[in-house]
Amino acid sequence: MILEVKNLAFSYHKSEKQIFHDVNISLAAGEILTILGPNGAGKSTLLNCLANLIKPTKGKILLDGKSHEEMSLREVAQVLGYVPQNHAATYSYRVRDFVVMGRAPYLGIFEKPKKADYAIANKIIRELGIEKYADKPYTEISGGERQQAMIARAITQEPKIIMFDEPTNHLDFGNQMRTIMKIKDLASKGYAVIMTTHMPNHAIMLQGKTAILNRAGELICGKTEDIITDENLRDIYQVDVRVVDVEAAGGKLCVFAQNQLRKPCLYQ
Repeated sequence: MILEVKNLAFSYHKSEKQIFHDVNISLAAGEILTILGPNGAGKSTLLNCLANLIKPTKGKILLDGKSHEEMSLREVAQVLGYVPQNHAATYSYRVRDFVVMGRAPYLGIFEKPKKADYAIANKIIRELGIEKYADKPYTEISGGERQQAMIARAITQEPKIIMFDEPTNHLDFGNQMRTIMKIKDLASKGYAVIMTTHMPNHAIMLQGKTAILNRAGELICGKTEDIITDENLRDIYQVDVRVVDVEAAGGKLCVFAQNQLRKPCLYQ
């Protein structure tokens, strides 16, 4: 297994309620794990623990059989790439230079990217179709374009695992679908992929594994078809949603029961 998570728990202070507990995940090369959950459940916090950005309160994380605690930040970055949900644009680097920063885990402290590093970055830029703004300042492109640039930077890092925290959050429908297709393509090339999302249909499209992190900090994980059920989705979203066969779509989709629109909305 490329990733093994054993009995992971996290709380910001030991005396406070745990954000999540007893989380167990395993992921092999080429597998996709989609994580669903309500706002505030701790999905981003879980990814931050996996990325070694914050330290879990309890449990173990193994990358390629080696514990996080035994690895340097450089070693972790050579195995695991992370696309955060938000990224503050501070410096006006060209997008191309921003993408090539993904090569940092392979460079010395004062070493600059070489032609070979730019060749890798340029290849990913072409594959993602973002050449049109590759030479624009990162501070002057849209939020959706920045998201694409961050994805390009993570792929340029050439890790074994790529984690995406709500990668479709700022994208229009077309770019959402392109991102989903790109994630499937990455898995087909042998990357292990973890993605958080609020859209159950993204999990259905990606197949593989799905996990649900609920309000009590409990995580269930399994095959997507076993986890994406009417009961599980109603429990986390507190609305009447259903998983139905849609012939025109060629498979199952999660839909909202439209008769609910005629009822009072009760926020919980």
